[in-house]
Amino acid sequence: MTTKLAVRALLAVVFWPSLFFFWFLGPFVFFLLSTTGSEVCPRLETRAEFLAAANGTILMLAVQSLVYAVPILCLVLWQRLAPEPARARHIVTCVKLFAVTVVIGVLWAYGSSLVCDGYGQAFFSPLWRWTSFLPIVNVVINVPLYVLTFSLGRAFSTREDMPADDAVPPDQDIT
Repeated sequence: MTTKLAVRALLAVVFWPSLFFFWFLGPFVFFLLSTTGSEVCPRLETRAEFLAAANGTILMLAVQSLVYAVPILCLVLWQRLAPEPARARHIVTCVKLFAVTVVIGVLWAYGSSLVCDGYGQAFFSPLWRWTSFLPIVNVVINVPLYVLTFSLGRAFSTREDMPADDAVPPDQDIT
């Protein structure tokens, strides 16, 4: 029992900082690193240069997706330690929402590299310009994902042997 409690505590120590730093602060850092900078855009003149710039973001996008998966992996591990069917359905929902946001995020970052923030010429299909709307879709999906992940993390990292704050002790009558 103490080993399980220690593992749960260790998962909480990994989960909360990763949720804060990776999910709330990380997008700003990765956004700056994954798209072609405005000083590079005017120098791109050929289709091959645009493709090279966009393909150069693929490794960063893969690393970004792996880093973002840390809180989801913590939820999965918590579920394996303390199985609960109701939470399992919510974790599956989190995993599905996360997979959708990863795909949308990759399409957006890759597409914005091809479009090069509007500086580039029309070398590629106009459909890539539609990727500029994907962050709106991503926010719509991320809000429930963040809320669900936060609530699951809170439920998993709360000690079960502690009584709830609003619980009435068994020796007191509330009538």
